[in-house]
Amino acid sequence: MHTVWKGAISFGLVHVPVKMFSATEDKDISLRMIHRPCGSPISYVRSCPSCETEVEWDDIMKGYEYEKGRFVLFEKEELEQLSGEKSKTITIIDFVALSDIDPIYFQKTYFLSPDQAGGSAYQLLMEAMKQSGKIGIAKVSIRQKSSLAAIRVMGDCLAMETIFYPDEVRSPQQVPGLGEAKPVNEKELAMACMLIDQLSTPFEPDKYTDDYRTQLMDMIQHKIAGEDVRVAPQAEPSSVLDLMAALQASLEAARSGGASAAPPAVAVGPIPTASGDDSAAAAGAAKAPAAKRKSRAGKAAAAGDAAAAEATPAAAPALAAAGDGTAAPGAKPPRKPRAAKKAAQ
Repeated sequence: MHTVWKGAISFGLVHVPVKMFSATEDKDISLRMIHRPCGSPISYVRSCPSCETEVEWDDIMKGYEYEKGRFVLFEKEELEQLSGEKSKTITIIDFVALSDIDPIYFQKTYFLSPDQAGGSAYQLLMEAMKQSGKIGIAKVSIRQKSSLAAIRVMGDCLAMETIFYPDEVRSPQQVPGLGEAKPVNEKELAMACMLIDQLSTPFEPDKYTDDYRTQLMDMIQHKIAGEDVRVAPQAEPSSVLDLMAALQASLEAARSGGASAAPPAVAVGPIPTASGDDSAAAAGAAKAPAAKRKSRAGKAAAAGDAAAAEATPAAAPALAAAGDGTAAPGAKPPRKPRAAKKAAQ
């Protein structure tokens, strides 16, 4: 792991030297922006629109726009003094119960390990937090940004999770379209609770996978191999018209194990480019199922005619008479062939 920060945890008069490591990593597949005509990657240049020239990092400072086009400027050293970046201290202010913090406050998790000769103090703090069942609420500055943080025990390691300040968390009352609470149908509520019970299971993070990332990587490998790739579109979910029927169907699927199964993956695979003989073969392959269906339909129709002839023996005299040019009573005259009709006209 790469060390992202060095400092100390401070609670009371005790200082615990620690090193910080990122506890999570971004697995998203990075895609570059490419210039379509030539295939070159797009580059971004720091430029000044007034001077019309590229700007070096040494010539850049930060500023706050308090009016349109008017800025107050800050040097890097001024901002470091405000943020306390040089102090490198995680200052624990309070100890609270983890259950008191809503998950909406959590941002990013870091692991903390003892640094230099801080092993004893590190172990002491961790054991004390284990026995008390509390977590520490602290203030810390990382990369010129001050943040609240929660210090807690994870296994045999201390972890720090940065958390939002209260004024950074929006209230659910600001969400549009909520309106007043509507009464709930008791039968639908009971069915929904049964469905939740059927789908309830211990949390096993290993069974959840990023289907999009897997499919994108498969597509990348196919394209590297020079193959065409076609993605089968997923069916759009239909709007629920009958809530009770949808709950019942979901409950039956959950009981049979269908609801717990993963949704069907988007079909991604190599599609050979059709050209020349390959195109004709593809067309023949497409026509083959249709020819088979027509053959089956013809056989079924012939079987139906034979059954009808056996079931109605009275029709035999009519057919015999039709062969002599006279129709039996109650029998319809036979249709003339198309060629005969045209000759008569």
